[in-house]
Amino acid sequence: MKKRALSFMLAFTMVAAGLAGCSSSSGSSDTTAADTTAAGSEAADTTAAEESTGEKTTLKWSVWDISATPYYQLLVDAFEEKHPDVTVEMVDLGSTDYQTVLATELTGSGSDFDVVSIKDVPGYTTLVNKGVLEPLDSYIESSGVDLTQYKGIADQVRVDGQLYELPYINSFWVLFYNKDIFDAAGVEYPTNDMTFEEYDALARSLTVTTPGQEVYGAHYHTWRSAVQLFGVLDGEHTILDGNYDFLKPYYEMVINEQNDGVCQDYATLKTSGLHYSGAFAQGNVAMMNQGTWFFSTLIEKIKTGEYTECTNWGIVKYPHAEGVEPGSTLSQITSLAIPTSSDNKDLAWEFIQFLSGEEGAEIVASTGAIPAIMSDSVVDLISSTEGFPQDENSIEALNTSNLYLEMPVHAKSSEIETALNEAHDSIMTGSCTIDEGIAQMNEQVSAILAE
Repeated sequence: MKKRALSFMLAFTMVAAGLAGCSSSSGSSDTTAADTTAAGSEAADTTAAEESTGEKTTLKWSVWDISATPYYQLLVDAFEEKHPDVTVEMVDLGSTDYQTVLATELTGSGSDFDVVSIKDVPGYTTLVNKGVLEPLDSYIESSGVDLTQYKGIADQVRVDGQLYELPYINSFWVLFYNKDIFDAAGVEYPTNDMTFEEYDALARSLTVTTPGQEVYGAHYHTWRSAVQLFGVLDGEHTILDGNYDFLKPYYEMVINEQNDGVCQDYATLKTSGLHYSGAFAQGNVAMMNQGTWFFSTLIEKIKTGEYTECTNWGIVKYPHAEGVEPGSTLSQITSLAIPTSSDNKDLAWEFIQFLSGEEGAEIVASTGAIPAIMSDSVVDLISSTEGFPQDENSIEALNTSNLYLEMPVHAKSSEIETALNEAHDSIMTGSCTIDEGIAQMNEQVSAILAE
C-alpha cells in the first residue's frame, strides 16, 4: 500500500511540477541548431585532445547551499567515477540572492560556468530573456533522451518552442512537525486533513510564551510563498491574478499568530537571517510549512548528530481551506542549463543528462530528496531511506492531490515576484496594514500585467 501511494505521489508531483516553466521571450538566444552542433563538435574535439595528453577537463557548476545539500557531492563523485578525465568544480553562490548573482555572473565578462542550476521560474525567465542559456533540443535529439519520463515538465518549460533547461529535482510543500513537542503537551499529532482553522487552533494549543521557555506552535520562513501561497490552493486563484484580495484571511491568520507569540517575529527573523532549518533544529517549533527539499538536510543532520532537538519528526499534508481537497499543495522544480559562454558544452550536456536521468535520480532519492523522474527503484529508495519517518501519516503525506506552482509561467514573472516580495515584507514588518499591502500588490502587479 505504501509503495502504491508513493508511486502515485511521485507521478502526480512531476506532472504538476512540469507547469513550472517559462513564458515566451523576445530576448531568447539566437543560437541555431547548426551553431549548437558545430559548437558541440568543437568542444568534443577539445575534450578528445585533452584525453590524449592526459589532462583533465574541469566542469564548473553553479549551486547553492552546498553544506546543506548532501546529494551534490554524491552526484559529482558518481559522475567523476564514470568520467575519470573530468573534474567537477562546484561554486556556491549562496541561496539568498542566487539567481541575481548568477545573472550577473553570466552577463558579465569572464564567466566560466559550464553548467548552472536554475532555482526558480523568474530566474529562468531572466536568463532566457538575456540570451545566456544554450538551447538543449539538438543535444536531446542526438542523445535520444525520452522527455516523457519527466511527465510533461519538459514541455511546460519551453520558450518559443525551445528547451533551455532540464529538471533533476522536484519538490512540493508539506507540514513538518516535532513529535516530542506534541507528546510533551499531550496533544494529538496533526492529521493529513486539517482546515486552516483547525491548524491555527492546533498551533495555538502548543504555544508557550513564557520567557526562556518559548515554544512556537508554527513557524513561517521569510519567503512570501510561506504565507501568500496558502491562497492559491483552491485552484481558483493564482499568484498572477493582479487582484490579491483573496490573500487577506491568510495574512490575518499569520499576523495574529505573530502578535500572539504563536510564531516568531518576521522582522527578527529577517534581521537575524535565521534559516528555517536552524529554527526547526532548535527544537522549540511544533509545526513548520516547508518543502520536501528539507528531507535530505534533516535526515543528514540528525544522522551526523548536528541536530539533536528535532530527531522525532514527521510530516503531514498541507492545511487547506474549507472545500479544498486535502493534499493540495505547492510545487517547484530545480533544473540544469548550459550557459552560451561554456567552452565544454558537449561534456556539460553529458553531466546534465546524468544528473537528470535514472542514475542521478537514484542518487538523489537515496538522500531522501525527490528527483524529477520516477521509477520503481526510485520509489523504493525514497520509502526506505534511513531516517525517513515510517508512520502511516508521514507516508500518506507524500500522496498529493492537486499541485500548484509557486510562480506560474509569465514573461514578467521576475517583475511580479519583486512587487509581491516588497508588499509581503511591508505587511509582515508592520510597515503597512494588510489592506494597504494588498492594495499595493493590486496596483503594482496590475500595472506590470498591463504593460
